Amino acid sequence: MEQRHLGRTGLRVSRIGLGTLTWGRDVDEHDAADMLKAFWEAGGTLVDTADVYGDGEAEYLLGQLIEGLVPRRDLIISTKAGSVPDPDRRFNGSRGHLLAALDASLARLGTDYVDVWHVHAYDPDTPLEETLQALDLAVGSGRARYAGVSNFCGWQIAKAATWQLAAPGTRTRLASTQLEYSLLQRGVEREVLPAALDLGIGLLPSSPLGRGVLTAKYRNATPPDSRGASEHLAPFVAPYLDDTAARIVDAVQTAADGLAVTPLQVALAWVRDRPGVAAPIVGARNAQQLVAALSVEALTLPDEICRALDDVSAPVHRYPDHDWSTL
Repeated sequence: MEQRHLGRTGLRVSRIGLGTLTWGRDVDEHDAADMLKAFWEAGGTLVDTADVYGDGEAEYLLGQLIEGLVPRRDLIISTKAGSVPDPDRRFNGSRGHLLAALDASLARLGTDYVDVWHVHAYDPDTPLEETLQALDLAVGSGRARYAGVSNFCGWQIAKAATWQLAAPGTRTRLASTQLEYSLLQRGVEREVLPAALDLGIGLLPSSPLGRGVLTAKYRNATPPDSRGASEHLAPFVAPYLDDTAARIVDAVQTAADGLAVTPLQVALAWVRDRPGVAAPIVGARNAQQLVAALSVEALTLPDEICRALDDVSAPVHRYPDHDWSTL
């Protein structure tokens, strides 16, 4: 699998990442092992997790598979901290919480460092400088090799990255940002992606298949074994089952038919090769699904197909979202 630099850093990651959102909850240890092995054998290196996935079980499960199945040195492990199960405070970006969460993640993963550590979301109740200091301390202590942010909007990521570049002392440059990005969700193109490109931050798209909808499996009905039929994941899929999404999925299916490939391959290739993207993070239910996604490695979409998909899925960008000189 092709390797790409993560933002403006020397770290290289596989251009498809393996997501673990459902590990330890919907994905058991046997399926997780099969997926990790298939991913590694295909040349994949980037494995993404978070301290809240499966209430910590995703990290624990990944830790159990490292070394016994795949050498730690062959993986780029990315995890996140900052989300908390508190109805009064969804995110905690305080230095104390973040560093304690990192220590807990390392214990579950069974490793003394993570390759990339992300703040899971912006915390409006904590000064941003304090949150960023946690990243500096984590990298400075060797517990994290690189750092980034997740789910920050345009002004938040620009402020965070600029602070790290301009503040005195040894600061940790932001290597990456993780947000949802697909043909069904192109909101990052308004301000986040332009900021990331300008500041040298690599984008790691989550839900690159539109929460599974871009595979076209929901075109006629909801498969009983799909996330859309799952009691706890159905609300996650539902926003992308509207008429607008259906038109985009139809266009993806038409492109797939013309290229003799699958809708999954078309949708994943489109987002993988967008400017600024380092590696889409793919979550699968089993090894069969993952292998189907990894088969996109051999596909590059023709320019005319890309333009057609751009047109059918184009979001509305008006003043002042884009450079005034282009309007």
